[in-house]
Amino acid sequence: MKKLDVQIAIEADGWPDEAELEALSTRILDHAADFIAAEGQPFAPMPAEVSLVFTGDAEIQAINSEWRGQDKPTNVLSFPAYPIEPGDKPGPMLGDIVIARQTVEREAAELEKTFTDHLTHLMVHGFLHLFGYDHMTEDEAEEMEGLETRILAGLGLSDPYAGQVPV
Repeated sequence: MKKLDVQIAIEADGWPDEAELEALSTRILDHAADFIAAEGQPFAPMPAEVSLVFTGDAEIQAINSEWRGQDKPTNVLSFPAYPIEPGDKPGPMLGDIVIARQTVEREAAELEKTFTDHLTHLMVHGFLHLFGYDHMTEDEAEEMEGLETRILAGLGLSDPYAGQVPV
């Protein structure tokens, strides 16, 4: 059964074309959803909808300022449709993931990773937030980063946290 209905919107220049982003997003999030389901996370009986907004630094800075009180760009923001805790059954609408192209490009270069590999990591990271995972405490960070690492390994990517202390 199909677990996800992935909707995308491109709101800034410089992103790959819509068909490419849709194929990439669907592949990544379907894999993450299958992994989460295999870990025992319940899903809605119909495909759950998730929307991805591909934007730029200026737009994400405005969102970050309004919703988080941080007047600066960031790489990814997630907005769960419903407040849930890890392991809770999500509703039919998971929520929104917003990603800023310039920040992804800058961070990928700093990390010596490809744009696509870093974007993949951020999609998985944002997706886990929609399921109630967070990284505000060390224990939460260890749990979330462990899930990210295992999901990314299934996509053929290395541990993005290797050698780092969870934050």
